[in-house]
Parts: sequence; C-alpha cells; structure tokens
Amino acid sequence: MLWLGIGVLIIGVALLIVAIAIIKPLLKLSGVFGSLQKTTDTLPSTVHEITTQAKGAIGTGVDTLHQVNEQVKELSPLFHTIGDIGRSTNKLTSQIVSKVTHTEEIDADGTAHKSNGLQGLYGLIALLYLLFNGNKK
Repeated sequence: MLWLGIGVLIIGVALLIVAIAIIKPLLKLSGVFGSLQKTTDTLPSTVHEITTQAKGAIGTGVDTLHQVNEQVKELSPLFHTIGDIGRSTNKLTSQIVSKVTHTEEIDADGTAHKSNGLQGLYGLIALLYLLFNGNKK
C-alpha cells in the first residue's frame, strides 16, 4: 500500500507540472479566440454591406443590358436592310460579270469570237457613273 501511495503522489506531481506548463499556451489560445470573436462580430455587417453593393452593381448591369438590347432591336432593321442591299448588289455584279465574260461577238462574216471583256468593264463604269451622278439632278 505504501508503494501505491508513492505512485499516486508521483502521478499527482507530474500532472501538476503538466498543468503549470500548459497554462501559458492556454492563455495565448484564449487571446486568439478573443481576437477571433472580435473579427467575427463585425462579419455580419461587412457581409451585408458587400451584398448590398453587389446587388446594386448587378442591377446597374441588368439595366445597361436592357438598354443595349433595346438599341439593338431598333438598329436590327437597318442592319437587315444593309444586308439585303449588299446581297442584291453582289448578285447584280456577279450577273454583270458573268454576262461580260460569256458574251461573244459575231462579225459581219458570221464568225463568233469571245470579247476581251473590256466592253463589260466600260458598261459597268458607265452604270456606276449614272447611278452616282443621277442623284445630283
């Protein structure tokens, strides 16, 4: 029984030494938790402020997008008209070029030969001249 008392005494002294040694790190840990609490106390107001600003920015972006969509809707008929004009002009010029390259001249003696294509070029220049200068009158 004496040995049992000595063992319990040694264990008690060892636990006392461990408790004294662990006091300083526990005090530092409580300081860290205190500063963490100060930081997290301001967190809800900071998050609310950030979400309010984000909602405002998203609302402004949505308004701007709606304005851009309305302006594009107003301009789309103009773009379609310009596209139609471009396609019809392309079709006209391709027809003119195909006619110019495939024309054959027939001489007085009845022989056919292909033209060198300058007549079509001259015709195209004359057509463009009349188109652009016809509006001035």
